[in-house]
Amino acid sequence: MIQAKGWAAQDPKTDLAPWDFERREVGPHDVQFDILYCGVCHSDLHQIKNDWFEGIFPMVPGHEIVGRVVKVGDHVTKFKVGDLAGTGCMVDSCQVCENCKEGLEQYCLEGNTQTYNSMERDGSRPTYGGYSNTIVVREEFVLHISDKLDLAATAPLLCAGITTYSPLRHWKVGKGHKLAVLGLGGLGHMGVKFGVAFGAEVTVLSTSPSKEEDAKKLGAHHFLVTKDPEQMKAAQGSFDFILDTVSAEHDMNAYLGLLKTNGVMMCVGVPSKPYAIHPFSLIGGRKSVAGSGIGGIKETQEMLDFCAEHNIVSDIELIDIKDITASYERMEKGDVRYRFVIDMATL
Repeated sequence: MIQAKGWAAQDPKTDLAPWDFERREVGPHDVQFDILYCGVCHSDLHQIKNDWFEGIFPMVPGHEIVGRVVKVGDHVTKFKVGDLAGTGCMVDSCQVCENCKEGLEQYCLEGNTQTYNSMERDGSRPTYGGYSNTIVVREEFVLHISDKLDLAATAPLLCAGITTYSPLRHWKVGKGHKLAVLGLGGLGHMGVKFGVAFGAEVTVLSTSPSKEEDAKKLGAHHFLVTKDPEQMKAAQGSFDFILDTVSAEHDMNAYLGLLKTNGVMMCVGVPSKPYAIHPFSLIGGRKSVAGSGIGGIKETQEMLDFCAEHNIVSDIELIDIKDITASYERMEKGDVRYRFVIDMATL
């Protein structure tokens, strides 16, 4: 076994703290890379608090992981020692079901293996995430990271990036479309960057007027304050698509009114409570509410390559691992522009 160290929650009521643990030895098809940076996702907080489902403890969060390869298995062909590498939200899947064969491992019919708070495929041990010094992942779930991009700012692309890239690509959002991005946080700011890069006319929908300047700096063409009834009224029936990135409770019906006929609301945020949608909000315009998770491995690599070509990374604040609890508190208040990333050298 490989001796590893990280920060873990021992149960849902305790803060993260240093914890030593073991990872499996590098097998024939595995890649081991030392973790240099790990992004902090809102889902990390949800999972250590058991907000969505019962967790596996001790829990080492983190699924926006980048680093450098230190060892490869005998049958590995795509990576060598010294390469930059990354891993996102999943580290395995059945690889034989219909979805996996189509490159949709995120929707594996047997369930994919999450990077943390999950069990290895053989059920032998829990998976542990990127708030740690090293990780072992099978080659098929390791991604190439370009050295053209700032490595720390690349880390959030492994979740926040692909979570917004995938639905925009699936619904072919681009030139000639009016896209609204609801919420300007870790997900929302990436939605703006991708929407603009794809050629759409992008409007940020936010409750906070103070975010307008940032929205424009990110490339948004317009800004709408959702607490302003006049602005909301004027925007009725305006958008082809809304990318809903909000993880807090919000009135879906109000936003569905902003869609054109046949408009689509793409939901990537995960509030703790279910949506309350009135049928008339959908019937009056043949509108759709759709969900999207992360992308498959092929699409995630495509996204990383696109970012390298167009110089797109996340806007981040680099933090020390000892400041993780304070960072969670700030994240809950929306006090981050726009993603915390842990410098694992501080572990």
